[in-house]
Amino acid sequence: MDLELLRERACIIQSVRSFFARKNYLETDTPLLSPDLIPESCLEVFETMRIWPHGSKNEAKKYWLIPSPEIWMKKLISKHKTNIYQICKCFRNGESSGFLHSPEFTMLEYYTMNADYLDSIKVTEEMFSFLLAGLSVTLPELEPPFERITYNEAFIRYAGFDLFEAAVSEEKLQKEARRLGLDPLIDTTIPELSDLIFIQAVEPNLPRNKPVVLIDYPAFIPCLAKKDPSGKTFERWELYVKGIELANCYSEETDPEEVRRFFEKEKSAKEKNSLVNHNIDPEYWKIFDSFPVSSGVALGLDRLIMALTGRKSIDAVLPLLLNK
Repeated sequence: MDLELLRERACIIQSVRSFFARKNYLETDTPLLSPDLIPESCLEVFETMRIWPHGSKNEAKKYWLIPSPEIWMKKLISKHKTNIYQICKCFRNGESSGFLHSPEFTMLEYYTMNADYLDSIKVTEEMFSFLLAGLSVTLPELEPPFERITYNEAFIRYAGFDLFEAAVSEEKLQKEARRLGLDPLIDTTIPELSDLIFIQAVEPNLPRNKPVVLIDYPAFIPCLAKKDPSGKTFERWELYVKGIELANCYSEETDPEEVRRFFEKEKSAKEKNSLVNHNIDPEYWKIFDSFPVSSGVALGLDRLIMALTGRKSIDAVLPLLLNK
């Protein structure tokens, strides 16, 4: 990275901090290592060892690099119940390096109290407006307001079918996938089939001339978001800028039993399919006994910097590159 781009990156990060400071969000600085993680069957993590050279703890203990600061930040929210944000390094194993991915990347994560996922859209739009106002160029493809499209509407527009009608069985979704020229495995599940169709037929066709928020994800795609009153969808959105996924948001689940069930289900899936398993705190769900109504956003800061500086790959905006 040349010096000018290094300065641009630093200015954007400082502007993000200025935005949240003006809105009275508390900046946090939580550990990058953890003795346990939130189970996410779609992610692989990095494992390391902590060694005590002296005293009674002379054994090595496994620790993991965080794929997101969520595990620590939610403990702070449960205790202090205040708006917080964090900019930190996160780590995901098995990621490629280059266009959109890096095994080590910079995350911006922010939580708003007494808010839901729709409120978080407004906060994110405000942040975009603030960042764009500080640039010397205009970027209409990043300007708010964001276009809002439900997940199902996106399937109807770009894949040509109603996802909820087709997702009543694997056979119906298999048929839609084959109609689109895809060749899914016979034993693929409904979430796997919908993800395949989304990646191959929906995501590439999302508008690129304005930011797009996909809202109301189907309840059969598991996550730690609240369900809408019908139970059919999660209060969740993902933000796309120039066709690139940039952020993920939930109305945070506050029911301890729902969190416990999610942990158990994802733990089981992870033990079957993951190359790097990790410890899971069996008591973590108890912090939700006093968890406030809130909404959280996880945003890939390197990707945002890429969009704001007009670069076409993650590599171009990283100060130094890992060996590939």
